[in-house]
Amino acid sequence: MIRSVLASVKKADETFALIDPSDVIAIGVSGGKDSMGLLYALQLYQKFAQKDFRIVPICLDLGFPGFDPAPISEYCETLGHPLQVIDSREVYPILLQHTKPGHHVPCSICSRMKKAAINDAAKKLGCNKVAFAHHRDDALETLFMNMIHGGRVATFEPKMTLSRAEITFIRPLIFASEAQLIALAEEENLPVLGKVCPADGYTERQYCKELLQGIYKDRPEAAANFASMLYEYPTFKLYFDCVEYPNPFQKELSLKPLLSAEDTLAYQELAKEKDWSPLLPGQEHFLVLSHHEVVGSISFAFPNAHQMDILGFSSSLDEESQKAVANHVLDFFSRKINPLLFTYVGEKENLFQQIGFKKGMPPVSDKLTKRIVR
Repeated sequence: MIRSVLASVKKADETFALIDPSDVIAIGVSGGKDSMGLLYALQLYQKFAQKDFRIVPICLDLGFPGFDPAPISEYCETLGHPLQVIDSREVYPILLQHTKPGHHVPCSICSRMKKAAINDAAKKLGCNKVAFAHHRDDALETLFMNMIHGGRVATFEPKMTLSRAEITFIRPLIFASEAQLIALAEEENLPVLGKVCPADGYTERQYCKELLQGIYKDRPEAAANFASMLYEYPTFKLYFDCVEYPNPFQKELSLKPLLSAEDTLAYQELAKEKDWSPLLPGQEHFLVLSHHEVVGSISFAFPNAHQMDILGFSSSLDEESQKAVANHVLDFFSRKINPLLFTYVGEKENLFQQIGFKKGMPPVSDKLTKRIVR
């Protein structure tokens, strides 16, 4: 079984560029089958991947009754990677304080506190990456949880960089199945600890796990198909590629959120031809459409929850149509966010002054501004 797990790690590394030479990778080790499997697999992968990286096993003692990291520590010593046990016993009492009557301890709070604690420990130990043991089934369960409860088609990512924290989270087991990790733990006699979290087996994740297992029982091919759909982007088709917001002031005009690579490349080519502003990273963009054809773009950013900076407006429209587009943007976002301060600095000052922007409004008195309160 170790060969199939290592093949999954290799595939994840080659698909998502998870591990670089000279990386120092903290491995979150809880004592469960998944994290013990990750530790065992990564220390083997380290030997044949021809990458010079180091691993640092980290165990958080969250204060759960009955938790004893001694077996994990002893096992890590046999691998030549001493376990770093981090005292985080303040977590369990905090979870109890936030537990509602008749409910289990809140998983979301626990997850955030664990990530913060391991992130802090990893930085102090000189690590630039943290490896979590989430596997393929975890990813699919999270996807279904988000769809059911959050109205979002989303799951966790194989790699996520926190620029402010200067650390990257990676998930090398993202292609491995839970069944593989169960078999690996049994075959290699890994020192898997018993359950210590009182919520284990009674969560929404457990509901989604059982839901998916029911599907796989009747449709075995679904497991592989669900897994591949998470990263096979050419076949990913949802409604957002077709979203287009009609202009209430001029019906032939509309705004289209710039979301797809196809639209981005098409706009960049048109921008060169029309001498429009290029699209810049770190900004959001609306394409401006007339009769469903691209005639310009508006670039913007949100420096805070109640301020929108309009950073660029390129268009081949006449002035009245440009004002209709600008008013559409103001109307669209002010209906979603209230109150909202708009700012603008650019070559179209006269246009924005005509639709009510003024200079001198704090806290951005160097820009044209307009505040809308609904």
